[in-house]
Amino acid sequence: MIKPSASALYKEAFEVLEKTSRTFSIPISYLTDGLKEAVASAYLCMRAIDEIEDHPDLPSATKHDLLVEISKLLNAGDMDEKVLNGLYKPYQSKLPEVTLRLSDWLKICPPALQTRIKEATSIMAQGMAEWVMKDWQIKTEKDLDDYTYYVAGLVGVMLSDIWEWHDETKTDRDLAIAFGRGLQSVNILRNRSEDKDRGVNFFPDGWGEKEMFDYAKRNLELGDTYIESLNPGSILHFCEIPLALAHGTLDGLAQGREKISRTEVKEIVNRVVSE
Repeated sequence: MIKPSASALYKEAFEVLEKTSRTFSIPISYLTDGLKEAVASAYLCMRAIDEIEDHPDLPSATKHDLLVEISKLLNAGDMDEKVLNGLYKPYQSKLPEVTLRLSDWLKICPPALQTRIKEATSIMAQGMAEWVMKDWQIKTEKDLDDYTYYVAGLVGVMLSDIWEWHDETKTDRDLAIAFGRGLQSVNILRNRSEDKDRGVNFFPDGWGEKEMFDYAKRNLELGDTYIESLNPGSILHFCEIPLALAHGTLDGLAQGREKISRTEVKEIVNRVVSE
């Protein structure tokens, strides 16, 4: 197989990014060169393992084993593509492109950040594996905090590391975690019926929509505080866009709508970037 050139790989990475996430592909497109590749790499690596955790057809034991082995590979220094491909081989027809090309997404990352992104993705994979084996049985708010830390709070911490690498911007890591949790809790509310259909419930025992709305609002407000520490520019816009979309989605859910329209998304993005 002919390996793609660096420029071709960047192009393919951003095409996959657009296919996998409307929420993040838009703000990533507003980042400056260098930042754009760093954040895209981090997002795609984490999305690669997320697709395993959420896969509708893979047995839990298979998900667990794949996530644990990927975690080990990411911790082992240079990613061994042959070992990774061997790991994927029995499930190649079931896994999406974003997962199968995990090693490619590391290649678009600025070298100075590769170790950090591998480390964060490895921690996330291990945490996801543990929750798979718990069958996502979230009993308490503490359980919810733990789950949302692994699947989203770590994204916030990863982003803070990238901002510091880029221009020495220092941010509060607890607020960064809340930023991720806020976005994830909105997703939980938005996807509740779909999750129920696959037998998963992320609401703690005794919680209804009110409690989850309160949890989401509380973390989004902390996310608002998080972005106050960011300087004007592309990083601020990057964080403002998903946060504004999450607030908009929460408002829409409160009105009985499952998601906001593409027109509303464009209006929100235009408002943020014009400020």
